[in-house]
Amino acid sequence: MKAFKYLSPKSVEEAIAFHGRHSETSRFIGGGTDVIVKLKEGWMEPDFLISLKKIKEMGELSKNNATGELSIGAMVTHATLEKSIMIQKEYPIIYDAVSNIGSLQVRNVGTIGGNLINAVPSADGAIPLIALDGVALLHGPDGERSASVKDLFIKPYKTILKPGEILKKITIPPQEPYTGSAYIKFGRRAAMELPLVGIGVLLTLDHARKICKKARICLGVAAPVPMRAFDAEKFLAGKEINEETLVKAGRIAADESKVRDSVRGKAWHRKEMIRVQVKRMGQKCLELIRNNN
Repeated sequence: MKAFKYLSPKSVEEAIAFHGRHSETSRFIGGGTDVIVKLKEGWMEPDFLISLKKIKEMGELSKNNATGELSIGAMVTHATLEKSIMIQKEYPIIYDAVSNIGSLQVRNVGTIGGNLINAVPSADGAIPLIALDGVALLHGPDGERSASVKDLFIKPYKTILKPGEILKKITIPPQEPYTGSAYIKFGRRAAMELPLVGIGVLLTLDHARKICKKARICLGVAAPVPMRAFDAEKFLAGKEINEETLVKAGRIAADESKVRDSVRGKAWHRKEMIRVQVKRMGQKCLELIRNNN
């Protein structure tokens, strides 16, 4: 591994300034679970690593009780989200996803921002944030800008971030009443395994808890980047949510997916899992709505 200098800025502005001075010879580092592997294997050879660990605001997890908006700093670890009672109760889809990322050791240091910025098709953390209509706040040499989390990804391992830009935080808009959400990581084993497919479903029902006001069906490892099954969502909108409509939504989502064969799984099997698990996650959403309201 090539020798490098380790820089520890205490603000986003200072981190961006460091990158500006060292340009292409520097890399930002969060938890380091992916960067360190790339360094050891020679996939990257920076002269400077700019750590984001000491930037306090990037490590904060909070909810504005007045507006209902949730703010997740990009440096918030998976373990922090997993252990948060607020996340467990109010955002179960996030809990479902982060509690299945890697090992306990990985979750203790790995960050939600890093999970997004790596832009792998199998990123568990991306699916719930897309389903929750998350917005990413980016900060770079030209100032701040926002983008929907679903629009962050261009292709595998590439995002819309410009040189010198940092993912600062993710904000989640307030959830409507009668909303339930759930995620499942389907793989050959439960722990320390990349998903063969990841399925996240969010449903918002009317006050009678029958008719769908809003649906989000989000898929991982179903396309080059995390995707929403828009046709399946449109099918559910305005309909009574029951087993029949959820079965049809699962079929539509499976047909929308762009799954492919790989060394880890066949396309037909991934498509079948989408069909089945969209229904099951929808049923889990209904159960949550009934129990919590």
